[in-house]
Amino acid sequence: MNLDPTLDLTLIKETSLPKEAVWRALTEPELLKQWFCPKPWTVAECDLELWPGGRFYTVMQSPEGDQFPGESCVLEVMENTRLVWTTDFLPGFRPKSPEPEAFPFTAIIQLDSIESGTRYTATLLHADAAGKEKHAAMGFETGWGAAFDQLVELMTVAE
Repeated sequence: MNLDPTLDLTLIKETSLPKEAVWRALTEPELLKQWFCPKPWTVAECDLELWPGGRFYTVMQSPEGDQFPGESCVLEVMENTRLVWTTDFLPGFRPKSPEPEAFPFTAIIQLDSIESGTRYTATLLHADAAGKEKHAAMGFETGWGAAFDQLVELMTVAE
Protein backbone atom coordinates (compact mmCIF):
# COMPACT_ATOMS: atom_id res chain seq x y z
CA MET A 1 0.00 0.00 0.00
CA ASN A 2 1.32 3.41 -0.94
CA LEU A 3 0.82 5.82 1.93
CA ASP A 4 0.73 9.56 1.38
CA PRO A 5 1.96 11.53 4.42
CA THR A 6 -0.10 14.52 3.31
CA LEU A 7 -3.33 12.45 3.46
CA ASP A 8 -2.77 9.51 5.81
CA LEU A 9 -2.34 8.97 9.54
CA THR A 10 -0.69 5.88 11.02
CA LEU A 11 -0.40 4.56 14.55
CA ILE A 12 1.74 1.52 15.34
CA LYS A 13 1.54 -0.16 18.74
CA GLU A 14 2.83 -3.48 20.06
CA THR A 15 1.46 -5.79 22.74
CA SER A 16 2.35 -9.15 24.21
CA LEU A 17 -1.22 -10.30 23.50
CA PRO A 18 -1.66 -12.81 20.67
CA LYS A 19 -3.36 -11.61 17.46
CA GLU A 20 -6.44 -13.67 18.26
CA ALA A 21 -7.06 -11.71 21.48
CA VAL A 22 -6.62 -8.35 19.74
CA TRP A 23 -8.91 -9.52 16.92
CA ARG A 24 -11.63 -10.54 19.40
CA ALA A 25 -11.50 -7.12 21.06
CA LEU A 26 -11.69 -5.46 17.66
CA THR A 27 -14.53 -7.53 16.24
CA GLU A 28 -16.82 -8.58 19.12
CA PRO A 29 -19.21 -5.66 19.76
CA GLU A 30 -19.51 -6.26 23.53
CA LEU A 31 -15.71 -6.15 23.85
CA LEU A 32 -15.29 -3.26 21.39
CA LYS A 33 -17.74 -1.16 23.43
CA GLN A 34 -15.38 -1.41 26.41
CA TRP A 35 -12.29 0.11 24.78
CA PHE A 36 -12.95 1.74 21.37
CA CYS A 37 -12.86 5.37 22.49
CA PRO A 38 -10.63 6.97 25.12
CA LYS A 39 -12.10 7.30 28.59
CA PRO A 40 -14.04 9.10 29.95
CA TRP A 41 -15.91 8.75 26.63
CA THR A 42 -17.79 5.49 26.09
CA VAL A 43 -19.34 3.49 23.29
CA ALA A 44 -23.06 3.28 24.07
CA GLU A 45 -23.95 1.07 21.09
CA CYS A 46 -22.07 -1.08 18.60
CA ASP A 47 -23.03 -3.28 15.68
CA LEU A 48 -20.41 -4.93 13.51
CA GLU A 49 -21.10 -7.25 10.58
CA LEU A 50 -17.89 -9.00 9.57
CA TRP A 51 -18.27 -9.22 5.80
CA PRO A 52 -17.64 -6.86 2.88
CA GLY A 53 -20.60 -4.51 2.76
CA GLY A 54 -21.39 -5.17 6.42
CA ARG A 55 -22.39 -2.52 8.92
CA PHE A 56 -19.96 -0.97 11.38
CA TYR A 57 -22.06 1.22 13.66
CA THR A 58 -21.07 2.91 16.90
CA VAL A 59 -22.59 5.52 19.14
CA MET A 60 -19.90 7.36 21.05
CA GLN A 61 -21.02 9.11 24.20
CA SER A 62 -19.38 12.08 25.87
CA PRO A 63 -19.02 12.30 29.66
CA GLU A 64 -21.94 14.77 29.57
CA GLY A 65 -24.17 12.20 27.85
CA ASP A 66 -24.09 13.68 24.32
CA GLN A 67 -24.22 10.93 21.72
CA PHE A 68 -22.47 10.81 18.35
CA PRO A 69 -23.60 7.99 16.05
CA GLY A 70 -21.36 6.83 13.24
CA GLU A 71 -22.26 4.37 10.52
CA SER A 72 -19.65 2.90 8.21
CA CYS A 73 -19.27 0.10 5.71
CA VAL A 74 -16.91 -2.85 6.16
CA LEU A 75 -14.69 -3.28 3.11
CA GLU A 76 -12.38 -6.18 3.99
CA VAL A 77 -12.19 -8.87 6.67
CA MET A 78 -9.20 -11.20 7.04
CA GLU A 79 -9.69 -13.04 10.32
CA ASN A 80 -7.02 -12.29 12.94
CA THR A 81 -5.13 -10.16 10.41
CA ARG A 82 -6.97 -7.23 8.83
CA LEU A 83 -10.16 -5.21 9.17
CA VAL A 84 -10.97 -2.34 6.80
CA TRP A 85 -13.96 -0.01 6.91
CA THR A 86 -14.89 3.35 5.45
CA THR A 87 -17.04 6.24 6.60
CA ASP A 88 -17.70 7.10 2.93
CA PHE A 89 -20.31 4.35 2.56
CA LEU A 90 -23.28 2.98 4.43
CA PRO A 91 -23.75 -0.79 4.71
CA GLY A 92 -24.18 -2.57 1.40
CA PHE A 93 -21.74 -0.12 -0.24
CA ARG A 94 -24.48 2.52 -0.44
CA PRO A 95 -22.82 5.93 -0.98
CA LYS A 96 -23.30 8.38 1.87
CA SER A 97 -24.52 11.91 1.40
CA PRO A 98 -21.87 14.43 2.45
CA GLU A 99 -22.17 15.49 6.07
CA PRO A 100 -21.26 18.99 7.25
CA GLU A 101 -18.09 19.03 9.33
CA ALA A 102 -17.33 15.40 8.43
CA PHE A 103 -13.97 14.20 7.23
CA PRO A 104 -14.49 10.87 5.49
CA PHE A 105 -11.79 8.27 5.94
CA THR A 106 -10.96 4.62 5.41
CA ALA A 107 -9.54 2.77 8.42
CA ILE A 108 -7.18 -0.16 7.92
CA ILE A 109 -6.32 -2.19 11.01
CA GLN A 110 -3.49 -4.63 10.39
CA LEU A 111 -2.42 -7.23 12.96
CA ASP A 112 0.98 -8.87 12.54
CA SER A 113 2.58 -11.54 14.70
CA ILE A 114 5.90 -10.50 16.15
CA GLU A 115 8.23 -12.37 18.47
CA SER A 116 6.85 -10.61 21.55
CA GLY A 117 3.16 -10.81 20.54
CA THR A 118 1.29 -8.57 18.10
CA ARG A 119 1.98 -5.42 16.13
CA TYR A 120 -1.19 -3.34 15.66
CA THR A 121 -1.10 -0.85 12.81
CA ALA A 122 -3.98 1.58 12.36
CA THR A 123 -3.83 3.52 9.10
CA LEU A 124 -6.43 6.15 8.27
CA LEU A 125 -6.69 7.26 4.65
CA HIS A 126 -8.27 10.68 4.08
CA ALA A 127 -9.67 12.26 0.92
CA ASP A 128 -7.75 15.51 1.36
CA ALA A 129 -5.14 17.19 3.53
CA ALA A 130 -7.79 19.22 5.36
CA GLY A 131 -9.53 16.03 6.52
CA LYS A 132 -6.25 14.53 7.66
CA GLU A 133 -5.31 17.67 9.56
CA LYS A 134 -8.74 17.89 11.20
CA HIS A 135 -8.46 14.26 12.34
CA ALA A 136 -4.93 14.82 13.61
CA ALA A 137 -6.00 17.99 15.47
CA MET A 138 -8.81 16.05 17.17
CA GLY A 139 -6.10 13.93 18.77
CA PHE A 140 -5.84 10.92 16.48
CA GLU A 141 -2.53 9.68 17.84
CA THR A 142 -3.34 10.31 21.50
CA GLY A 143 -6.95 9.10 21.26
CA TRP A 144 -6.36 5.99 19.18
CA GLY A 145 -3.27 5.23 21.29
CA ALA A 146 -5.25 5.51 24.55
CA ALA A 147 -8.00 3.33 23.09
CA PHE A 148 -5.43 0.69 22.12
CA ASP A 149 -4.01 0.76 25.66
CA GLN A 150 -7.56 0.18 26.95
CA LEU A 151 -7.88 -2.80 24.55
CA VAL A 152 -4.66 -4.28 25.95
CA GLU A 153 -5.79 -3.75 29.54
CA LEU A 154 -9.20 -5.32 28.84
CA MET A 155 -7.83 -8.36 27.05
CA THR A 156 -4.98 -8.91 29.50
CA VAL A 157 -7.57 -9.33 32.23
CA ALA A 158 -9.73 -11.51 29.94
CA GLU A 159 -6.87 -13.84 28.91
